[in-house]
Amino acid sequence: MTGAQTLDVSVVVPVNERPEPLAALFAEYSEPLSAAGLSFEFIFATIPTFTPMVEELRTLAAQGAPIRVLDFGHSVGEASMLKVAAGHCRGRVLVTVPAYRQVESTALIPLISRLEKADLAVAWRWPRTDAWINRIQNRFLHFLVGGLAGGRLHDVACGVRAMRPELIQNVRLYGDVFRFLPLLARREGYVVEEVRSPLHPVALRSRTYPAGTYVRRLLDIMGLFFLLRFTDKPLRFFGLLGGSLAMGGSIILFAMFLTKVLGAGVATRPFLLFGVLLLVLGVQAIALGLIGEMIVHLNASRRASYRFRGENPGPRVGERRDRPKPHSPPSHSRRAESA
Repeated sequence: MTGAQTLDVSVVVPVNERPEPLAALFAEYSEPLSAAGLSFEFIFATIPTFTPMVEELRTLAAQGAPIRVLDFGHSVGEASMLKVAAGHCRGRVLVTVPAYRQVESTALIPLISRLEKADLAVAWRWPRTDAWINRIQNRFLHFLVGGLAGGRLHDVACGVRAMRPELIQNVRLYGDVFRFLPLLARREGYVVEEVRSPLHPVALRSRTYPAGTYVRRLLDIMGLFFLLRFTDKPLRFFGLLGGSLAMGGSIILFAMFLTKVLGAGVATRPFLLFGVLLLVLGVQAIALGLIGEMIVHLNASRRASYRFRGENPGPRVGERRDRPKPHSPPSHSRRAESA
């Protein structure tokens, strides 16, 4: 096949975390696509650590299997892998599958079909019959991020997703924030839907991580909270934080002033230094928020922070709205370009 040909589906597999045998994964997840009569390709993006694991894939590709391998010269984040792979894919639909099994391969076809009404379809692992420790971790994650980006999603962490290739390029991704792609896409105005998908038998076993992994995930969630809520208005975040610190410091210093007026010594009291520290930190936080506001203001005209779906006027006075054609294809939203 030449690069100019267009396929139905491109399946991207980032090989950067606990990969399973990749040839078996390709055979399993390509079967429902073949049964549905779809033309497809599998793109495996790998870093040097896992290069030996893709040698079997190269052999299959030489034998004619629809497999492509993208080699990165150094370790990169999953977001970078997906962006590069999206630029190389030839399918009208982009499906992401992690290098380890999460859901049954039969879930791919319903996900692809859901794109008739949505821009991004996410696999919702349901019912959850895996180990209790996995379910606790999942519930705690969604307790922290469930209310962000204007709606609750049930399985943000699932890496099996179907989307249009341009979505990856339009949503700003970097580092590990790709794990929260549904939230970021919803914030940008894309239609995100979930499709209930059966758990893969391999995913039923209990799964725990080192303590450092949980710390990194918590920091990612904190960064996500700031990006989704305060990217365009940083002064609200830093102003609230700085104002609280400055107010606390001012109250302490005023109390120290009254104590001094009443004749008691305050020079050796720790609360004096603590009040000064809070006041200084509060002023610095407010100043940081003001700098952030200036940066946002200067860059506001260079980027479009919205998506325009088009005009949908109501019927004129005395005019009856025509019923839509029953078989008319659904219209998908386009990103508005800034002038």
